[in-house]
Amino acid sequence: MKLAILSRNSKLYSTRRLVEAARERGHSVRVLDPLRCYMRIASDGFAMHYKGRALADYDAVVPRIGASVTRYGTAVLRQFELMGTYTPNPSDAILKARDKLRCHQLLAAQGIGLPATVFGDNPDDTHDLLAMLGPPPHVIKLNEGTQGAGVMLTEKPSASRSVIEALRGLYANFLVQEFVAEAKGADLRCFVVGDAVVAAMKRQAPKGDFRSNLHRGGTAKGVRASAVEQEVAIRAARALGLGVAGVDLIRSKRGPLVLEVNASPGLEGIEEASGVDVAGAVIEFVGGRSRRPRTRPTGAGRSLAEKMAVGNYF
Repeated sequence: MKLAILSRNSKLYSTRRLVEAARERGHSVRVLDPLRCYMRIASDGFAMHYKGRALADYDAVVPRIGASVTRYGTAVLRQFELMGTYTPNPSDAILKARDKLRCHQLLAAQGIGLPATVFGDNPDDTHDLLAMLGPPPHVIKLNEGTQGAGVMLTEKPSASRSVIEALRGLYANFLVQEFVAEAKGADLRCFVVGDAVVAAMKRQAPKGDFRSNLHRGGTAKGVRASAVEQEVAIRAARALGLGVAGVDLIRSKRGPLVLEVNASPGLEGIEEASGVDVAGAVIEFVGGRSRRPRTRPTGAGRSLAEKMAVGNYF
């Protein structure tokens, strides 16, 4: 398989691990900075160049597109798709996941559990908007925030109104959600590859915070997600059209609730916590669906499907 990985930095852990996993399995792999890819779009066909040379004949592309380059990065990915290259995470699926409002609407339409969420635009409607949600605490999230940035907890109605007014003054897009107290500052990251949760970790917020993101000082340990949690995570990824996703759940009295679906989930935390070769699982999944049959060097280990079949992949 001739594989491209779209990433701004080839030295990042996730990018390095995908390259290693691909080469271990005998694939040809190249890291491409999406901002250095440029395109020709015409009715007679599509073309793309990279640093002065044509990009062609790639069997698959794995996108590792950061939030800051979503618009251009997904345009590059879409060009690959139009040129016949397979990707586990299509450009439109990434855009659905990046927009928290759109993501929640799509998940709710599929009957997938999530914290009650409200969204509005006019300041005159703030009081009724919060009444639709219920009493505080409230969680206020920027619509396109990442890694816990732009997430605030308000414990009084006046505080909720003040934060909302401030964000509207900055012309920011945001959501307001119920606070699920019984989660106790913990969430569950399920790493979905195809139709399976290949690894899971429980993340715990540091003392004095409610955000469990590892970038915010949270801690993580590998766990086995329950059958119900795995089903919810797989359904959430499928609802957005993602073949590879990090689905964040919280455990509530009414069952697992989806907080977020990440289209470019990091590998470092989940691999360290779970001990699972997640990068290998991603490459095997992609290799099994690209145009060319995947190769395996002599002496390679069992495939993901074989490991899952005997139930020892966690």
